[in-house]
Amino acid sequence: MENKEIISIKELHKHYRVGDETIKALNGIDLTVNKGEFLAIMGTSGSGKSTLLNILGCLDLPTKGDYLLDGINVKSLNRNQLATIRNKKLGFVFQSYNLLPRTTAIENVELPLLYNPSVSNAVRKEKAEQALIAVGLKDRMKHLSNQMSGGQQQRVAIARSMVNDPVVIFADEATGNLDTRTSFEIMALFQELNDKGMTICFVTHESDIAAFTKRNVVFRDGRIIKDTQTKNIVIARESILGLKNEDYILN
Repeated sequence: MENKEIISIKELHKHYRVGDETIKALNGIDLTVNKGEFLAIMGTSGSGKSTLLNILGCLDLPTKGDYLLDGINVKSLNRNQLATIRNKKLGFVFQSYNLLPRTTAIENVELPLLYNPSVSNAVRKEKAEQALIAVGLKDRMKHLSNQMSGGQQQRVAIARSMVNDPVVIFADEATGNLDTRTSFEIMALFQELNDKGMTICFVTHESDIAAFTKRNVVFRDGRIIKDTQTKNIVIARESILGLKNEDYILN
């Protein structure tokens, strides 16, 4: 693994004012993520993991502390610069897919590149096609969102997240709406992307999903209480083979 820091967080705090009270959502976080890592960010509701994800995704700024993304100190950027960073360096996958309705798979995947003037129409289409092929949807490029299963929609979302060659993909409960078999298939896809060098931060509250990642970072009350390498990484493809027919609904 190349020892290059993609994410470097030092003494990160995020405070909110609610009436007369100050809520400390993040309270002195230190975290480093190197290129090629695959980590799970875990914690119960209110632990701080969603607040951290918003900051990591350049959707929010910390109250104090430093966040360096691929060597760039995010707190020094204005709103337009943050939008550019999100578009060029980050990929996002959400629990609810967030695909545009009545729009084809390839049109959804092309979206991040529409805002990049340096990418021509031909190159945009080619990159979108390659991304869909990479997630196993070569035969679904012209299908609309409502013509695809949940698992297929999530694959489109993953293709969209990687089409701009991001330095990191953030996945937020990306298997939360899927049955067991389809969840394992999506995790197998993430493992394959990670094997090819993609850096992935996966937010989940499910320990069986976190077992597919290489590193577990656990939050409680705005602090990291555990940061460990996964001792026995579960191989998602093998887990799929171990499922019985009655364990899943085919997606």
